[in-house]
Amino acid sequence: MGNRRSITDRILARISRKRTKVLLREDFRDLGGYDQVGRALRQLMAQGKIVKIGYGLYAKARVSALTGDILPVSPIPVLAKEALDRLGEEVVPTRAELDYESGRSTQVPTGRLIGVTGRVNRKIGFRDVSIRYERTAR
Repeated sequence: MGNRRSITDRILARISRKRTKVLLREDFRDLGGYDQVGRALRQLMAQGKIVKIGYGLYAKARVSALTGDILPVSPIPVLAKEALDRLGEEVVPTRAELDYESGRSTQVPTGRLIGVTGRVNRKIGFRDVSIRYERTAR
């Protein structure tokens, strides 16, 4: 008999091997059917191994040392840029970031506004932190 690990165990093993912090549902397509992978991902969310940051988007999770809550391993703006990159969208600096870097402004950008070159209609966020998009030229 072969190795009979559950799909949840196989997904968790693949997550631990991945270097990226953002996980797409498509990363696990070869391990089972759509519903089966969805159940396994929900089970891992309940265990606190991953958090959902968008439709078909998940991030590796950690436990907060202060509150004990389950949080993503990186801030949402960092995860959103990585997710957009993995989805094939080009991420560029926003006008506020360019102004700050050139010295025209002293206001530090929050990072919750991400510059993209194309149309993006994807909601990315976690709890009360969400990302907005600014369509800019290259």
